[in-house]
Amino acid sequence: MRIRLFYHHLITLLLCGLFCSLTAIAGEIIVHEGESIHDALRQAREWRRTGDTRCLGGITIRIETGRYYMSEPLFLRPEDSGTAESPTTIVGDGDVTLFGDTRQKHTQVWPKEGMERMTDFRIDDCAIIIPTPPADVLATERLEMVVHQRWAIAILRVKGMKVQGDQTAVSFMEPESRLEFDHPWPQPVIGGEQGNSSFLLRTTEQRDGIEQLVIIDGASHVTFQGITFEHTCWNRPLHKGHVTLQGGFPLIDAYKLKENEGLPWDSGLENQAWVERPMSAVSVRNACHVNFDHCCFQHLGATALDYIDQVSDCTVSSCYFDDIGGTAIMGGSFAESPREVHRPYADLAERCERLFISDNTIHNVSSEDHGAVAVALGYVRDCTVSNNTVYQMNYSGICVGWGWTSHDTGMRNNRITRNHVSDYARLLYDAGGIYTLSNQPGSEISGNIIERPSPSPYATNKRAFCIYLDARTDGFTLRNNRTDESKDKPGRLIKRDEIGDNQPGIHLIFEQ
Repeated sequence: MRIRLFYHHLITLLLCGLFCSLTAIAGEIIVHEGESIHDALRQAREWRRTGDTRCLGGITIRIETGRYYMSEPLFLRPEDSGTAESPTTIVGDGDVTLFGDTRQKHTQVWPKEGMERMTDFRIDDCAIIIPTPPADVLATERLEMVVHQRWAIAILRVKGMKVQGDQTAVSFMEPESRLEFDHPWPQPVIGGEQGNSSFLLRTTEQRDGIEQLVIIDGASHVTFQGITFEHTCWNRPLHKGHVTLQGGFPLIDAYKLKENEGLPWDSGLENQAWVERPMSAVSVRNACHVNFDHCCFQHLGATALDYIDQVSDCTVSSCYFDDIGGTAIMGGSFAESPREVHRPYADLAERCERLFISDNTIHNVSSEDHGAVAVALGYVRDCTVSNNTVYQMNYSGICVGWGWTSHDTGMRNNRITRNHVSDYARLLYDAGGIYTLSNQPGSEISGNIIERPSPSPYATNKRAFCIYLDARTDGFTLRNNRTDESKDKPGRLIKRDEIGDNQPGIHLIFEQ
């Protein structure tokens, strides 16, 4: 009996010891206000390098309430990777904000409010003709012209203004002058169905500032939870202007095919373009299982959160985005340079797969670049955008696809479901509350509530739709999408003839 009691106590002690060791296994690093988050990340990295037992249940970097200025981005490397059994979680314990510099201020000088219609857009001498501004505006130095171009804007640094009576010819600096006048799409409209394109003149605070807060390159199994990312600048327009192709992607080279128009994959192609990716406050590449949960992104100069390349199995859930200068959430390749964007690439979609963007609120995006959107997914596959509330955008809302092609590019099985999109196309048209491009077999647009587009006072055409299947969209099934939602009624189904399309494919299925 005594032997049995001895072994019973021994087993109990061993089990208690094992239990205690398991509850203490997960490592926790506390960051107090005024301390370095970089140092905390380095400590976690050293634990992993040395095989410290505190890694076994995962590492939590717990940041206590406070505001943490990021003089340089928090850089997560491959050595910072967790595993499925031992993830790294960076969590805000209270009200935690990682912040950079407040973005540059603009002062609109003419007109004082809104935009003015331009008179002419002259390719021969690279000039825009406008009504002659007041004398004090003509004497202002460092002027910028913001130009409305159907589905995009251009920010052009003014080189000179030549007054010719009640008309003034405005010329621009390089490289934006060349890009603006050499590339045919988009350009300002003169004599459109709703009049000429519009512009405004402004000055901008001439300073560079912090543009990035977090860079994740090669670090997988990382979750950010309960953290606010706030205040970044957008420096590019100060030095190069900003001429875009679409969706906020800056052109770095572009021209029109003037002889023997067309290429083997598109006989009607007339333009060539190379773009670069917009700057982002938080970027992810070469990683999987990098998640953002209950985070806030606000007052950011360009893109808020970008899953750039070689990413998979990542989730953005229950986050709040507000006052975003560019796009709120971006993912997948957009055939950035050195590739020319109009080719039908077959190797890009597999480099961004299984993104899950759900239950987020996205409000007031594209406040700096009006051609940006709420959610922009390019060459992607097996991605889901669901249960998001998206409102107040100057162009489109949720955009999936790239390439303008009917070819098989590997894009497939993308789902846009149960989102509520409203107050979009506030300034730019050729827009959709939900907007798609190219062939995406097995994809779905269903159960969404999409309000009617806003009545832009500057639109040059009427091409804005609840759902816009642009440029050879194919492979989607559309079902049970509604509009005209209100507190008193559930809305009505969107009819087939209300859905915008542009050379749609033959494999679209409309079930409503």
